[in-house]
Amino acid sequence: MSSILTNNSAMVALQTLRTINTNMSKTQNEISTGKSIASAKDNSAVWAISKTMESDVSGFKAISDSLSLGSSTIAVARSASEQITDLLGEMKQKIVAAQEDNMDREKLQTDITALRSQISSIVGAAQFNGLNLLSNRQGGATVAQVVGNTGAGAGIKGSGSVNVLSSLDRASGGAVSASTISVRKADLGTQASTAGAGTDLAAAAFTGAGAIANGATATMTVVGDTATAARNGNAVLAGDGYTIGGLTGITNAVRYVARDGDTVTDIARGLVERLNFEAKAANVSISATLGSNGAVNITNNSGASITTTATLNTGGTAGGGLSILADVNVSTKQGAAAALSAIEGLTQTAVRAGADFGSAQGRLEIQSKYVSSLMDSLKSGIGSLVDANMEEASARLQALQVQQQLGIQALSIANQAPQNILSLFR
Repeated sequence: MSSILTNNSAMVALQTLRTINTNMSKTQNEISTGKSIASAKDNSAVWAISKTMESDVSGFKAISDSLSLGSSTIAVARSASEQITDLLGEMKQKIVAAQEDNMDREKLQTDITALRSQISSIVGAAQFNGLNLLSNRQGGATVAQVVGNTGAGAGIKGSGSVNVLSSLDRASGGAVSASTISVRKADLGTQASTAGAGTDLAAAAFTGAGAIANGATATMTVVGDTATAARNGNAVLAGDGYTIGGLTGITNAVRYVARDGDTVTDIARGLVERLNFEAKAANVSISATLGSNGAVNITNNSGASITTTATLNTGGTAGGGLSILADVNVSTKQGAAAALSAIEGLTQTAVRAGADFGSAQGRLEIQSKYVSSLMDSLKSGIGSLVDANMEEASARLQALQVQQQLGIQALSIANQAPQNILSLFR
């Protein structure tokens, strides 16, 4: 049945044309934006996933910057450590030469003093953006602090390490956490330590004091203070000053003041180096070796029994890792012998610092490459979710343009139907 009031053919043609125009508009949007999903209304689930991934990419860009900054900071410290190692090598040559009686020790001492000043200058200048990894006295950290383990024999609570932001970790439940690479500072300063005036801590913090018979070996052990509640159970804090006294013939202090990040083994090593240096300088046959877990083994070959004492005070100022250099004096035979006993340990301190910084820098560079690759993978994943297939869109646009022309033609034909009805009444 035909009707001049209701043109069903025209309505069908018009609806078809509307659908074609809608699809064409969507295809044109894909071509103009390059995205098949440009907003949440296109596909809310995929859009939400892509936006989360895009935020992660932005976070990894910041992490890449952090890794670059950390690597540059460590590179400065590593380069300085290597230079200091070379200078200590030159110093060792002069100290070895000073062992000869027929040498002008005064001139050698002048050269050693100049080298020591150069080392201090390098340490002072080895900073990047205000952070100096070769200066590790208590406090003064400009990056997030690290908390050491607690309990007897543990580390301290302080800023002995620097955290470099290295990764952004997203759990399956959506929780996000940051990962860091910890880089420990290495103090290569030459400044001397100062003893604190604080009250002695628990006696158990430094054990083993007493008589040492001639030819015997005794052990003194650094265990830190575990009895003082105000220290929150930390065995060692920066500024704690450990002193071995009662050493017959040795007048200078055999002391080590803890710096940030030190463990009881670090403290024991410092006491061993200082005791051997002072014993050589005083020409006293007392020697020390490093034991395990903060132990200092003292051997007495002085010809008489000695009685050692141990004290532990708070509030001191840590000396530099090369603080013994300040007391090196090869102008005398005993001083030259003491310097020779100390220089190898000082050199190893600088070598350890350079090696540790080199290892940390290599790790940061590896992580930086991984983060760069990860960002590329995330961007590719986002693209596969939301980017338009331009070849497919182009072909679809061509087809829709043909369909649109046919739709217009069909609508025009359908609109001619009432004219055909009118001809019946002529």
